[in-house]
Amino acid sequence: MNAAPQLDSSPRISRGFRLQWEEVQQCFVLLYPEGMVKLNQSGGEILKRCDGTRSVKQIVAELEQAFNTQGLQGDVVAFMDIAGKQRWLEWEAA
Repeated sequence: MNAAPQLDSSPRISRGFRLQWEEVQQCFVLLYPEGMVKLNQSGGEILKRCDGTRSVKQIVAELEQAFNTQGLQGDVVAFMDIAGKQRWLEWEAA
């Protein structure tokens, strides 16, 4: 399912893409057959939690706890929406 993220849905990296830490560039990258996307820190932190087992709501809570902040839901959902449109993410309904 490639739709806008819902708080109770569980995003995962789409088939054909692989997230990995790139030591040389000191960042996460998303690899796919035609190339690579270099992610900023926020994008990497979000995508590394998108394993199909955590809901969007759980990912937001983890990020808020990890970075000792609140109010990240809007930014996380907006990033996931863009990632879905780029076909980097797929969602499983809860």
